[in-house]
This record gives sequence, C-alpha cells and structure tokens, in this order.
Amino acid sequence: MQNKKLQIWLPLLLSLTLICGMYIGYKFHEKTPRSASFFNIERNTSLQEILDLIKLKYVDAVKLDSLQLKAIYETMNQLDPHSVYIPASELMAVTEDLAGNFEGIGVEFNFFADTVHVLYVLPNGPSDKAGLQIGDKIIAVDKDSIIGSTITSDDVRKKIRGEKGSTVQLAIVRDGTVKLFNISRGTIPLPALDATYLLNKETGYIRLNRFSESAYEEFMKALEELQTKKISKLVLDLRGNGGGFMNEAVDIADEFLSDNKLIVYTEGLHNKKREYRCRRPGLFEEGQLVVIVDEFSASASEVLAGALQDWDRATIIGRRTFGKGLVQEQFSLNDESALRLTVARYYTPSGRSIQRPYQNGKKEEYLDEIWNRYSNTKTLKSDSSKFIGGKIYKTLIKKRIVYGGGGIMPDISITMDTSSLESPISELFNSGSFTKFVYNYFIQHRHELKKFKTPFDFNLQFNPKAEVWNNLVLHAAKDSIYLKNISTKNITFLQKRIKAQLARYKWRTKGFYEVMNSTDSIIVKALEELKKQ
Repeated sequence: MQNKKLQIWLPLLLSLTLICGMYIGYKFHEKTPRSASFFNIERNTSLQEILDLIKLKYVDAVKLDSLQLKAIYETMNQLDPHSVYIPASELMAVTEDLAGNFEGIGVEFNFFADTVHVLYVLPNGPSDKAGLQIGDKIIAVDKDSIIGSTITSDDVRKKIRGEKGSTVQLAIVRDGTVKLFNISRGTIPLPALDATYLLNKETGYIRLNRFSESAYEEFMKALEELQTKKISKLVLDLRGNGGGFMNEAVDIADEFLSDNKLIVYTEGLHNKKREYRCRRPGLFEEGQLVVIVDEFSASASEVLAGALQDWDRATIIGRRTFGKGLVQEQFSLNDESALRLTVARYYTPSGRSIQRPYQNGKKEEYLDEIWNRYSNTKTLKSDSSKFIGGKIYKTLIKKRIVYGGGGIMPDISITMDTSSLESPISELFNSGSFTKFVYNYFIQHRHELKKFKTPFDFNLQFNPKAEVWNNLVLHAAKDSIYLKNISTKNITFLQKRIKAQLARYKWRTKGFYEVMNSTDSIIVKALEELKKQ
C-alpha cells in the first residue's frame, strides 16, 4: 500500500522540487551581478524583437540576413575605424594574409584578352612539379571553361584553390597545343619579405611587406644571410607595410635593442597595461640602422619604427606613417564569421600614442586624411610634424623631440613628388596595358634574358633599346593611350619600370626592388645618412 502511495506522489514531489529549484535560482539570479560571460549580451534585445516582428508581421517578404548585416555594419561604424565585422565568406582570405600561406597550386596569373596567362610558377610548388611554365594559357579548370569577359580573377582563384592533397585538372594551351595537367594542391607560402640583398659591400637591405606569422622567421634568415657577408650597416624598408601581428614586430625590434628595453606597451579600458620588452641578445644591436617608412606603413610597422626612434637606435627616413595605434583581437562567431574588435591602444616607449584622431567620423576625418595628404601641400613639407599638431615627446637617450597623435614622423622627411606622373602614365598602369606589354616582351625574349644571372648584372647591363620604347608607344596607342608627347622625365621613369618588371618576372620581388632601388631618392638619402653615422 505504501509503495503504491509513493508511486503516486513521487512524480508530484519531484515536479514541486524542480519548480522550487527553478524559482529559487531565478530569484538568486535577480539579486546577483550579471554573469561574466564572454560577450555578456542580452538575448532579448530591442533589435532582436524588431527583427522577430518584421519576420512575423511585415507586409512583404524580407531578407532578414541582409537587415542584420546592415545593422552590424552600422554598429561597427559607431566604433573606431579598425573594429570590423568579417563575414564568413571573406574570413578565409583575411586569415590567409596574416597566416602567411594558403592552399592552392602555386601560380600567379593575369587576364590578357579574356584569357588567363601564367605569370609565375612557384619553384618546387605543385604546378612546377606538374610541369606548368610561365607563358602557359589556362583555358579550363576541371573541364569548366574560364575563357571570356564574364570570368573574373576571383572566379579563377576559387576554382584552382582547394584543400591540400586534393587534385585539380587544368587545360593548358602551350605553343598552340592543348595539354592536360593534373595538379595536387599544396600549401603555398605568402612571403612577408620582398627583398634582401647588398646595397654596397657594407650595407644590407631588407624589405618587409607585412608582419604575418612568418615575418620574424623570414627576417632572421635574411639578416643571418647578410651577416655572413660582414655587413655593418642595414636599411630596413617598411614602405607600404600595413602591419599584422604585433608580436612579430616586437621580436624583430628585439634584434636591434639591447638589455630589457621597453619596446611597446598596450592598455585599454578592459585590458590592463601590458609591457613588451627585449628578452634576448639581438643579432644587430650595434650596427648602423636606417628604417624607411611612408604613409602606408601602419600598425606593427609603427610599433617597430616608434620603438627604434624612441631609443635613438635608428634614423627614420621617408614620410609620416599611417597613424594606427589601436590593437585588435579577433573573435569567432557562431555562423563562422568573425569580429575583429579594438581592445587596447599601443604606446611607444616614450609614452606616445600614434593613433590619428577619428572622433568626427571615418570618412571626413580618418579614411580621407591619407588621400588629403597628396592634395594638401602642408602635409608634404618636411616640417609637417608641426602641421599635424601632435603632442611633443622626447626620445629616451638623446632627448630629441618626437610627436604623438598622428603617426611616426621621420627624422628625415622626403617630400613627395605629386606632379611626376602625367595622366597618360596613370592610364597606362590602371588599364593593365603596361603589364601586358612587359609580359609579352618577356615571353618573346626570355631566352635572351637567360644570360643574366643576377638582378645586379641585369640592372647594370640591360638597357631597353629605342625599339622597345617605340613598341610601347604603339602598344599603348591601341588602347587609346598616347605617350609621344610626355616629358623626358616620364620616359625615363617608364624605361626604368620596364626594366624592373622584367626583373620581377625573372627574380620576383627581389629583382624588382633591386632595379628600382638603384635610382630611388630615399634609398640614396639612406646611404648618405649611413655615411655620416
């Protein structure tokens, strides 16, 4: 009898216990602080209620995903310019750039006359092992045609890239014959280092294009190679380097600075002050050093240049840097998209923030500011440090004046020549006509160019004949670009670029920069400055 009563009442007792527990838990939650969950977001927000009502009640069908995306972008626009939402469709490309590699077949290509031409084949990469060559024309990928004006570079890229170990079939036209190549995809590096070579017997040169995960490793290999050649001076070129991982910049700075010197520190409302200091003996703590920067040197580039300037370790030459002094952290979201959120500011060893103002809106006061530098003569002058109105600081050893709040001001400013290129030159480059001309020249003369073993020999001995210039003029005219009446200065510039681009096809970016740097006014100034030190 008792067992039967227990069977009847037990479910009820359990239900009451559960209800009481839920009620007590609810009341306890009301009287305690909000959970310190990662995002700490109210689920039933007004925004979510509005979206739910639109979904249930609105007169017409609405794409809610599109509305949500617009709401996200508008929210991000109210923050700083470097906090961004990255849709899932774009995340892979963003990640590849910082990771320093991607999975593909190892070719560089371009469209000429609606056909994909192979401009470069990575040595020992998947395509090289399969037998592809510069000059091959890709007409199909896995039997899908990629010929025509409606096909874009992104379309081709999506088709030929894929998971490492997977196979893709390319239909190639070579010497008028169609050939099929089965290529096993692999991991393709995206080098952080563009060039390393000797400017003269005692001076090395290193150019970094980004601070990816491999930047420090590539830098160390380059520096060690240069040191085997007994260099005592170094030019580090950071022009166009938009940044990347701050720790890579910190590690590189450590190779130039001694003891436990402060390199940079970060601090934010929810992030306590964190210092990054030297941790080990550096490879180049004593040699003479010049760092070159420009208006597109940003973030990690500014961390490195700022630390070396504050400790009076290097002479900074070039133009005022971008002015990005904000630290981002990337958070993964449930739909495989990501939020790259600013969590702190970074400060140079002297305590200066180099972040440009952005309080008055991205467009007017921030993004356009870089382009306004080209049209505003004040920003091009060597005393533009005074123009930007930055707060004054002093370097830590020599007590020289430096500025905060607007990028890194070089110790030696090189005025930008904004009037050097005439409009036909811009048209030539923007249309792709110049690239096509040099590519065709390289394909037609590559056997002649084989005699040059190094970029140095090529730069010294190869001189484009008048015939090359005349052919370029005729080629450009077919695209309604007329070069006959341009100045001697611009003719010289184009001849130099032809030479540099040919060197790029043969030796990649190392060849390009070795040719271009031979007459670069900033490199010339860097060498002059090193002689004085």
